[in-house]
Amino acid sequence: MELQPHQQRVVTEKAELDEKLAKLDAFGRTPLFASLPADEQGRLNRQHSLMEQYSAVLGERIAAFTA
Repeated sequence: MELQPHQQRVVTEKAELDEKLAKLDAFGRTPLFASLPADEQGRLNRQHSLMEQYSAVLGERIAAFTA
C-alpha cells in the first residue's frame, strides 16, 4: 500500500520518536542517570512515559491507515 504524504510523515515521526525513546531508555540504565538528582530522574521518567504514550497513539493512527 502506498501512503499519502501526510501518512508518510506520521510513519516518519513515529520512527524518529521511537529512536529517541530507545536512547532515553538506554540512558535510564546508565550510572550517569543514577547520579542525577531524584527530581531530574523523575522528570526524565515522566518524559519517557509520555513519549511511550505518544508513540502508541501514532501507532494507532498508522494502523488505521490500512483499515
